[in-house]
Amino acid sequence: MTLVVPFDGSELAEAALVRAVEFDAVFEEGVVAVSVVPRADVTHAREVGLLDADESFDVETVVERLHKRVDALAPRAEFQYEVVGKHASAGTIAKHVRRAARKADASLVVLGSENAGHLTVSVTSVGGSIASDDAYDVLIVRNRSPSKVDRVKESSPHTTFYEGERNRPR
Repeated sequence: MTLVVPFDGSELAEAALVRAVEFDAVFEEGVVAVSVVPRADVTHAREVGLLDADESFDVETVVERLHKRVDALAPRAEFQYEVVGKHASAGTIAKHVRRAARKADASLVVLGSENAGHLTVSVTSVGGSIASDDAYDVLIVRNRSPSKVDRVKESSPHTTFYEGERNRPR
């Protein structure tokens, strides 16, 4: 069994990965970060800092930068990725994450999402589709900082992340 984190490079995905590492300190199941990369999605890659404004989209570059971020936040985590079409729907991306979670025999998916747990879920939400699968439990991380920051900071090896510094290799 493992803890699976869908990882797209966003701040909430980073927060989810850090939380998964902290849970793994107790569960000792291992963490798998799963990235589903839409081919040539320059907009998202730039929004989350995977590409500079003047860089063109290159799958290898985006995957390498995602992997470096995962490694910086969770050095012992396994990194997996899949490349999908440029116009892949949220449902397609969620399907790939759910398949990876089942393949990893996930006991928990730690999902960074602002709206995955709301009663009304947008049709474009990847998180809602992942959260609806009953093959694993889901922890939804909605905030970059935990609610008990001081308590977590005392025991977490990731204090710079909680203090607001971006631990991102570029």
